[in-house]
Amino acid sequence: MLRSVRLAARAVLVHRDRLLLVNAWPEAKGSDLWCAPGGGVEAHASLPDNLAREVREETGLTVTVDAPCLVNEFHAPDRGFHQVEVFFRCRLAAGALSDDWQDPEGVVTCRRWVTRDEMAGMNFRPEALPKVAWMDRDAPTYDPLELLIG
Repeated sequence: MLRSVRLAARAVLVHRDRLLLVNAWPEAKGSDLWCAPGGGVEAHASLPDNLAREVREETGLTVTVDAPCLVNEFHAPDRGFHQVEVFFRCRLAAGALSDDWQDPEGVVTCRRWVTRDEMAGMNFRPEALPKVAWMDRDAPTYDPLELLIG
């Protein structure tokens, strides 16, 4: 049974040539999947406002949200899950990563800055993320529907 499509906003935040990534699931689930910070949007708030809130919750950082740079969608048909994500370029406005920061929802337990070379050895989604983050010429603006992994 397909539930309604979930809408999410995610941050493409490159600072000092490093991209900010967060773990995609709590460590208890044992996944090594990384993604850009962000999450599901709440009604009656703009996508940029939702994204700034999510980044603050997950990382403790304050960001300025700029233009959209990627639309990604993925699904898990066996679970009836389908999500559309709008990625926005962001700039660090304030803060620094801290080991004692805790996501109030307990979903994100790890966060880190990574180089493009480091990403080559990591499990992350969407696959287009490095191209978008480092603004390759052939970076997609729409990443077609892919199966959810993890």
